Amino acid sequence: MLTGGATALLAGCSSGGDDADGRAFATRRLRESAGQDSARLLERYDATIAAHAALARRLRPLRAEVARHAEAFSPQAPSPSASAQAPPAAPEVPGDESAALAALADAERRTADARTAALGSAPPELARLLASVAAAGAAHAYLLTGGDA
Repeated sequence: MLTGGATALLAGCSSGGDDADGRAFATRRLRESAGQDSARLLERYDATIAAHAALARRLRPLRAEVARHAEAFSPQAPSPSASAQAPPAAPEVPGDESAALAALADAERRTADARTAALGSAPPELARLLASVAAAGAAHAYLLTGGDA
């Protein structure tokens, strides 16, 4: 028969495992979500380049960084849910180059804001990655709207 202290110790061990599993699941979901956001942003860059070939030279370096961000967030092993999803529709790109750049900058800003908002629930290593990629996204938005790329 277990004493009260041993019962409490065992209960603490089992609930700690559940908490660790829950944290690992939440971290994995946060990383997957960030990776999906990067993949959608990458699709937007590709669609913009396809619609406005004259912007390709300006957008390629930013697109390359977004591709590296998507890779940094991708899990080591593919998740079963990722393969079951239908491919998303190509993003709409405005016909005017300035409007297309503004739409791309807006997508960068929204993605950076979402990553910044997620910092509080992320473990330290993932929080550092989210913060770094959010800062890069904010810089991309700046370059797309006024700075030189």
